[in-house]
Formats: sequence, structure tokens, C-alpha cells
Amino acid sequence: MIQQGQSLPQVSLSLRANGETKQLGNSELFNGKKVILFAVPGAFTPTCSNSHLPGYVALADKLQAKGVDSIICVSVNDAFVMEAWGKSQNAEELLMLGDGDASFTKALGLDKDTGAFGGVRSQRYSMLVVDGVVEKLNLEAPGMFEVSDAQTMLEQL
Repeated sequence: MIQQGQSLPQVSLSLRANGETKQLGNSELFNGKKVILFAVPGAFTPTCSNSHLPGYVALADKLQAKGVDSIICVSVNDAFVMEAWGKSQNAEELLMLGDGDASFTKALGLDKDTGAFGGVRSQRYSMLVVDGVVEKLNLEAPGMFEVSDAQTMLEQL
């Protein structure tokens, strides 16, 4: 599992915007930037839609005021689902990125198998990434939502 002080693995994520799907790599997403990256087990799922994503939407301006260049939400979903979920949540200030084959999530060592519920998904976490290096990592215990929320990240900045 990735640890604080380590560089993120070189894996691309999918963004759907303006009618196009793009693959974005580490250099575009993280090089020379201060980034909040948070991951959810699934788009449109209860805790993710009712609490996790809305918290980052609500605090985006305060996080950016602390020098954050971008806020990225990742889920093991395709870019189309992430785009639709972002629109439904008014997440214009966030990058809603799909990890369709879970390659990014697996490379981080933060994957979990949910079996028939949804297969391989991401664990719930947030991290502060500065120039591609993990400075803070807030990993939730299974079934919990206590440390990866936007307010905790704001307090850590």
C-alpha cells in the first residue's frame, strides 16, 4: 500500500469533458501542483453521494484558498459515469476521474474486492499530493467515513 512520502504510481485516469474522453497521466495531474485526491467505492452510492463528494464540493473554495491547485475525485467507474455523477452533484470545481479497470487503485494497493456487490473497488480515502508525492493519507476503516472527508483535509492543510 502506498505510504506518505512515496510518489504516486505512473498510471493514467479517464476524464470525460466537452464530449470527449481523455486519458490523463501523472505529469498532467500532479507535476508542480498541490492536489487533493480522494477516492470513493462507487459513484451514486449512498455515503459517496450524500456525504463524501458533497463535502468537497461545498469546501472547494476554502481548499483552493489554502493553495490547492485541484481537487480530484476517483472511483473505479468509467469516465461517463464519473461525468454524470459530477454533473448531478454540481461538482464543476472538481476533476471527476474514472479508474475503469482499477489499475490506478491497484497500483496504490488501495483496492478491495466487494464480490458480487460490485467487484474490485477502491477503499475510501483522501490524500494530499504535492508534486506527485503523497504528503497526507487518510484511509478509512472498512465501512467507515470519519477521516477522508473534506473538513478533515481542510484542517490538515
